[in-house]
Amino acid sequence: MKQWIEANGVSLRYELGGQGSQTVVLVHEMGGTLDSWDGVLPAFQQHFRTLRYDQRGAGFSEKFRGKLSFDDMVGDAQGLLDALGITTPCHVVGFALGSAFAMGLAARHPARVSRLAVCSPVTGATAARRPLQTLRADTVEREGMRSYVVPSMDTAYPEVLRGNRERYESYRALWLASDPYCYAAMNRMIGDMELEKELGNISCPTLVMGAKHDTQRPPALAKSVAEQIKGSRFVEIESGHFSAVQTPEIFAGQVVPFLRG
Repeated sequence: MKQWIEANGVSLRYELGGQGSQTVVLVHEMGGTLDSWDGVLPAFQQHFRTLRYDQRGAGFSEKFRGKLSFDDMVGDAQGLLDALGITTPCHVVGFALGSAFAMGLAARHPARVSRLAVCSPVTGATAARRPLQTLRADTVEREGMRSYVVPSMDTAYPEVLRGNRERYESYRALWLASDPYCYAAMNRMIGDMELEKELGNISCPTLVMGAKHDTQRPPALAKSVAEQIKGSRFVEIESGHFSAVQTPEIFAGQVVPFLRG
């Protein structure tokens, strides 16, 4: 059952479910919601208790106006665990921008994370990409989400991954329902992120996945992230930027065995 709780000064919608002695925290992507995990949830909940939540500004969590920081997002994840009284180490899983917040939690609060799994990890924006992040933010603020959904889906959800048409159309509709001001703030936040400086602080067993059809964060970039996390394992999967949505069977097939150790 989905519920709300105030954590780190913001109202967050969350859902706890599944079974098992260990908790897996699922951190969704920019433009998504906790519903982005629907496809992988059955596989995870066979072995674990799962905690998924709408990030601030997404889904049914509290919306905001103005600047957003990486500290806010990592603080929300930590604050949610505190508010729910989850004190034992958790597994943390994220894809796309959700990977950044998952890695941030592992880097800054190592005692809270037992295993980490990320796909198409985002660590910030290169100098060449920062103007694009700003342009995207300005466009959706001025013209709404529909102004950007077509080029974004063409890049991040390519035709080769649209075999399940119903899944694609549902995800596209979810994106259209996003709050444009919060989405814009997320884009500007990426331009300010410098997460690579913190990757060396991650000490837990880590799985980094690159997605073959991800042109935004191609496998080579994902592999470079893995190389900066001591002892991490890298694997390339037949998926895209939104891997948990696009190919839930492949995503769960890699992550669940890794989390089970």
